[in-house]
Amino acid sequence: MSGIPHDHYEPKTGAEKWLHSRLPIVGLIYDTIMIPTPKNLNWWWIWGIVLAFCLALQIVTGIVLVMHYTPHVDMAFASVEHIMRNVNGGHMLRYLHMNGASLFFVAVYIHIFRGLYYGSYKAPREITWIVGMLIYLLMMGTAFMGYVLPWGQMSFWGATVITGLFGAIPFIGEAIQTWLLGGPAVDNATLNRFFSLHYLLPFVIAALVIVHIWAFHTTGNNNPTGVDVRRGSKEEAKKDTLPFWPYFVIKDFLGLAVVLVIFWAIVGFMPNYLGHPDNYIEANPLVTPAHIVPEWYFLPFYAILRAFTSEVWVVQFASFITGGIIDAKFFGVIAMFGAILAMALAPWLDTSNVRSGRYRPMFKWWFALLIVDFFALMWLGAMPAEEPYASFSLIASAYWFGYFFVILPLLGVIEKPLAQPATIEEDFDAHYGKKSSADATPAE
Repeated sequence: MSGIPHDHYEPKTGAEKWLHSRLPIVGLIYDTIMIPTPKNLNWWWIWGIVLAFCLALQIVTGIVLVMHYTPHVDMAFASVEHIMRNVNGGHMLRYLHMNGASLFFVAVYIHIFRGLYYGSYKAPREITWIVGMLIYLLMMGTAFMGYVLPWGQMSFWGATVITGLFGAIPFIGEAIQTWLLGGPAVDNATLNRFFSLHYLLPFVIAALVIVHIWAFHTTGNNNPTGVDVRRGSKEEAKKDTLPFWPYFVIKDFLGLAVVLVIFWAIVGFMPNYLGHPDNYIEANPLVTPAHIVPEWYFLPFYAILRAFTSEVWVVQFASFITGGIIDAKFFGVIAMFGAILAMALAPWLDTSNVRSGRYRPMFKWWFALLIVDFFALMWLGAMPAEEPYASFSLIASAYWFGYFFVILPLLGVIEKPLAQPATIEEDFDAHYGKKSSADATPAE
């Protein structure tokens, strides 16, 4: 399972040997849960179990909700109200599903930014990173299509705006938009398409999650130091690692328990806090909401989409050199997807030989500014498309692209990193080992 030397499953009883020779499922499970894991992993590494919980929660609650939902424009809104009012526990199932999506994105954003800070995308984990970004894209698509299903005002107009973006693609945009909608406008065919895909994609995500786990089990886990586990022998590897079970399983479940306390408090006492009141009004194609706002987890990229108007010089330049093929709307679409692509390209844009941001003093400041920038974009995405928000959105978008395509490559050249520990064991002992007060290194 892993390139790190470790003890593998050895069947002992006759029954175990019989099963292992025909279907080595027990050995696979054993090698998975007993995989050697760097023993210095901190609390930022608990979000994998939260993501696994969210995926399971969304699939289970979604399957039950589908039993009572009707994917038809004349009945969808009423069927959701039926779930809320008449189905036993229906309101709780729906609130778990709604807020489970938000928890899913909270966890995935922390997971992504943790990876960006600690260099989890660097060799040999590029494939793991790319698979993770594919999972994130599928999550966004699944969440968007799920938001359309209640057939409220925000559902309808959100679908109209977002699918309209594909119409901006030159030459083939109109055909793609018609194919997505199933017709010239958002209607029953659209709802049926989105319902089918919303039900299917979580199982595709689950398959990719298995590939994602397989990938990092092959290369080994990254850790806060970015230093690799020693691979010379099992004895040396054991100095840097601990078995995933029971040490990290118990730690992960403790972190999950704390997260779930907060999650259940939100579901129980403020389940509609992250929603929009207009989505409790049935969809009406003749009445446009005053301000169309997507779900909070789309807002940073929605802000980037809207930032590039026809008045922006880079849009004017792109339009000029392409003979008008790239207009402001298409440029915004390119920028929105390009912002996600920039994260996916991080393994090749980061030129530093040091993996972890812990030992990169200049990088820390620029990365902290990226976090601030992300939250600024999230806030700006919820604001009206007018001044001064338009200018702020442009500045924040420029920094997002500047960080990945300019700052990250340059830092690897000009930055002088701090000294790294020689081994994971050395870092672990410095933080948690028994040392005299004179020799102890303060924990971060």
